[in-house]
Amino acid sequence: MSMTPDIASDSGHAFLGVDSSLTGRRWIGPGIEEDRLAEGMAQTTALPLPVCRTLVRRGVADQDAPAFLAPTLRDLLPDPRSLHDMETAAARFVTAVERRERIAIFADYDVDGGSSAALLLSWLGDLGLGATLYVPDRIDEGYGPNVPAMQALARDHDLIICVDCGTLSHEPIAAAKGADVLVLDHHLGGETLPPALAVVNPNRQDESGDLGHLCAAAVVFLMLVEATRQRREAGRAGPDLMALLDLVALATVADVAPLQGVNRAFVRQGLTVMARRQRPGLVALADVARMDTAPNAYHLGFLLGPRVNAGGRIGRADLGARLLACTDPRDADGMAAKLDELNTERREIEEQVRDAALAQAEERGFDAPLVWAAGEGWHPGVVGIVASRLKERTNRPAIVIGLEGDEGKGSGRSVSGIDLGAAIQRLAAEGLLIKGGGHKMAAGLTVARDRLDPAMDRLADLLAKQGADRIGPADLRLDGLLMPGAATVELIEQIEQAGPFGAGAPAPRFAFADCQILFAKEVGKGHLKLTFGDGLGARIDAIAFGAMDGPLGAKLMAHNGARFHLAGRLEINTWQGRSTPQLRLEDAAPAS
Repeated sequence: MSMTPDIASDSGHAFLGVDSSLTGRRWIGPGIEEDRLAEGMAQTTALPLPVCRTLVRRGVADQDAPAFLAPTLRDLLPDPRSLHDMETAAARFVTAVERRERIAIFADYDVDGGSSAALLLSWLGDLGLGATLYVPDRIDEGYGPNVPAMQALARDHDLIICVDCGTLSHEPIAAAKGADVLVLDHHLGGETLPPALAVVNPNRQDESGDLGHLCAAAVVFLMLVEATRQRREAGRAGPDLMALLDLVALATVADVAPLQGVNRAFVRQGLTVMARRQRPGLVALADVARMDTAPNAYHLGFLLGPRVNAGGRIGRADLGARLLACTDPRDADGMAAKLDELNTERREIEEQVRDAALAQAEERGFDAPLVWAAGEGWHPGVVGIVASRLKERTNRPAIVIGLEGDEGKGSGRSVSGIDLGAAIQRLAAEGLLIKGGGHKMAAGLTVARDRLDPAMDRLADLLAKQGADRIGPADLRLDGLLMPGAATVELIEQIEQAGPFGAGAPAPRFAFADCQILFAKEVGKGHLKLTFGDGLGARIDAIAFGAMDGPLGAKLMAHNGARFHLAGRLEINTWQGRSTPQLRLEDAAPAS
């Protein structure tokens, strides 16, 4: 279907004329040039036009379409040696393996840290070796290496590997007397590096930044690639690296790493590995999460990831990592059940903190360059999630802090184009924070209670200089127009070949114009289920999660026969063995 200027949002025209939707957003569609390129690609490649629109939006040229739709690690995997200190780190690791030295793994307590640790434990396990796993308690120890823990590990181990942490841990690493320390991380580095034997981090200040989109588990995987290469050169075989990609995929999606370049290949290949159900920990986790279809990126980010995280948030910090590395199905079942229970508890705690934080932030104003809230006793394990909710609600960088005693521990989440990690690091360097760090989209901090207000004021100033106070409501970008009858399972499967979709590669969104609401009902806790059609016999089901909490659900429920433009992401709904197309409804606007 060809777009015309009155439909496409070229030269500032709103798509379908929607300047303010039911959720207050302006619809932005493909311009005339994107339209021309998509139609040309469709003629050249014989791919469906909606697929071509998705590829053009991602900057894919006609001749590159086949390779983009079938990404391979062979073509996209970077040379591990392109990262500083990689050869040194891998060589020291291989030496420890050959000499059967005592190895300790110090991991962060989130999915990326847990997956990174599980990668090392699984690789070592395939060689009949083990390692000590140490994950700090979020509340008692906080993020990253600390002096007492590193001193204790150094007394009993020859090599300590810090994963998803350590880049800013100068004093704790210096305290690890008698042991060599390797850092495999991706968090923003400072002007100086800690006194480790090797610091492998694509976000070191002396790196090019070309691999800055990698999560820590991907960095660990590259180290294992290099270690396997060194063992092969010495005439020794290594474990199956491809079998580890399920862990890399989980970490990449859960850590909200942009799904671009090699990350696309990691997730695509990792999902294939995961579908074979060979890792007991992930099998148990999928079963307890009631996953009844082949895994996809949504499952990693919203079903598996939160459960792995639950141990580090409100339970035993190392539970997620131990589950991912577990080889006994019975043990895995028990750990997965415990994580599922903790995740339910986490959701209840999160809901209480979210309501209080939203009320407090709204009182301060949602149009400030920084949206923030702080509360007594707010659980440190949920402040990051609540910060994400604030960010989504306001389209502003958000910080949420739990206060206890003389200190507050908080987490922040940012929006595209605003580097929160750099601002937090600046704040720490200026002495307004006890400590702080992170990356562009997420950061953590510890602040003295009596410096909370000046710290947040200064942070707001730094973010305003980046333009955070000039961000308007997030426009809804659409990839084109579809008729209900064209949204088939076959088309959706072809569109999904342009995925996986997630951070840095949003799922394509399509509009359905001038539709009748044939059925509408509230389901679950505030969700809207509906069926709509074009009046010509074609119809499609839709689900809008959380719609009843805002104007979208109420307006569509009370449609009274009015017609609407509807917009969202297409997906396949599988129920009792039958697959049907479904729209994940995100927005709507009156058609008249």
